[in-house]
Amino acid sequence: MKKYLIILLVAFALWSCGTTNQENSGKLNIVATTGMVADVAKNVGKDSVNVTALMGPGVDPHLYKATQGDLGKLQAADIILYNGLHLEGKMGEVFEKLERIKTVVPIARSINEAMLLDDPVYQGTFDPHIWFDVSLWMQTVVEVTNTLIEARPELADYFKANADAYRAELADLHEWVINEMQSIPPSKRIMITAHDAFSYFGRAYGIEVKGLQGISTLSEFGLKDRVDLINFIVDKQIKAVFVETSVSEKNIKAIVEGCAQKGHTVEIGGNLFSDAMGAAGTAEGNYVGMVKSNVRTIVEALK
Repeated sequence: MKKYLIILLVAFALWSCGTTNQENSGKLNIVATTGMVADVAKNVGKDSVNVTALMGPGVDPHLYKATQGDLGKLQAADIILYNGLHLEGKMGEVFEKLERIKTVVPIARSINEAMLLDDPVYQGTFDPHIWFDVSLWMQTVVEVTNTLIEARPELADYFKANADAYRAELADLHEWVINEMQSIPPSKRIMITAHDAFSYFGRAYGIEVKGLQGISTLSEFGLKDRVDLINFIVDKQIKAVFVETSVSEKNIKAIVEGCAQKGHTVEIGGNLFSDAMGAAGTAEGNYVGMVKSNVRTIVEALK
């Protein structure tokens, strides 16, 4: 890891000597890690910002390392935004170094820790998948807004108005999710996924969730974990499980096959967007669309 950081920072310094921000035409140049983080910045900054997301559709942030191609984007940024809470685990030390010369902000830092879920594996850390509770994700809008105002105080009223409008949209989305999930019979509100990314979703919207892997896709699971999950699905007569767009579906397919060997048919209920949004220009290519797509998939499969 230290060797990787040295190479990264040397290359970063070389980029710094050869590039400028002149091309921004006065707009703030923001680099975000995930699509969800980028979406907050776009909604608050609108036409006063250029926003680039490092991690595109299908990319797992737990495993992501900054590439040589990322260096120019990071160097040109006025502001770097990331989720925090160890979501981008392999980039943590890189952000610490960049904080010395850049505005680098973990947008989850202002959320009250009492509202966060503990990581059951790594003591003293929290589950980073806060965007699955829309009411919790709304709180990151405040952090992003304050960051943009600090960079462009003359646009404070503009940023605040955009933030207010976006929070109102998210409040409506939160209520919509609650209503949709209530259409699933209580006995069927059990959701099985590839990794344990949906705990905030389960807490906020009243559904039990279980993942084969832990909170991070770096987590290992053994034969007992697989057998236990298969037995749970068979005992509860669960009719559908879900794959994720940023996680291999191989392990979930093995669960389906294991259930079949026990005489229980379980279907793959569809693809859920967990750690990455959909492609730009699609309905799932923004945060609101991603949430709605997930909820519709879950409701249709379990109802």
